[in-house]
Amino acid sequence: MSISINTQQGILYIVATPIGNLEDITLRALRILKEVSLIAAEDTRRTRKLLNAYEISTPLISLHEHNEKEKSSVIIAKIKSGMSVAYVTDAGTPCISDPGYHLVKLAQTENISVIPVPGVSAIITALSASGFPADSFVFCGFLPAKENKRRIYLEELKEEIRTIVFYESPARYPAAIQDMYDVLGDREIVIARELTKIFEEIRYGKISSFLNGNAQGKTKGEFTIIIQGKEKEPAVFAPEEIAEKLLQLWKNKKISVRDAVHEIVQQTGLSRKKVYDLAVKLRSQNI
Repeated sequence: MSISINTQQGILYIVATPIGNLEDITLRALRILKEVSLIAAEDTRRTRKLLNAYEISTPLISLHEHNEKEKSSVIIAKIKSGMSVAYVTDAGTPCISDPGYHLVKLAQTENISVIPVPGVSAIITALSASGFPADSFVFCGFLPAKENKRRIYLEELKEEIRTIVFYESPARYPAAIQDMYDVLGDREIVIARELTKIFEEIRYGKISSFLNGNAQGKTKGEFTIIIQGKEKEPAVFAPEEIAEKLLQLWKNKKISVRDAVHEIVQQTGLSRKKVYDLAVKLRSQNI
């Protein structure tokens, strides 16, 4: 069912802002911030620094986790009266471990057009330099603050085979690393701190190398932590089973040896050479 948007009312823009380096903002974001009637900001003081850097004089209103429900109603009323509003958080993409969910949901309920203006995100920034598979990953936001709840949460992730991404505060970082080691084992990990800023650090290693202050650097600035998923146990297939799978593919799909080998490798995780050698042998027997 399509939603009819009232063209007489304004638009809510969800605008991504830099996570550190002020140059990491899109031309579109700057244009929107200049054109809207009002900017709703998580911290007006921090947002004002960004606006001053680009000589943007749009009025500001605060909207943060402690006043979101109350201020959302005020902002929605302004949009319905014809004002367009841009919502920004302290850094990065709004609503990702930041306030904004209630505002967006209320706008949808009121049939107000919500337009995202994409940009930088600490999750994607860290993943791009991690060296871990990122075609599929799990983002868990901030871990629970209390140790027992944090360990229970990590226990639920022990069998996760996808790359796992967390945010963590400087105060809880050492305890969180210890819990990760105790619960998940000594996996490969990437610690990203102060991304895009002057003192940016991206460190790689085993979780054990970051315990007890070892190689962890300073504990200032927000951390993005990326952990290797659980490694798949190699599947065990008898040669007869692989041969049967190959024969079925050739019979049902009539595909080439190369394509059949690729499909079997994708299905089983077996060595390509092992499957290929068997496929060539079967073909040579004119089967």
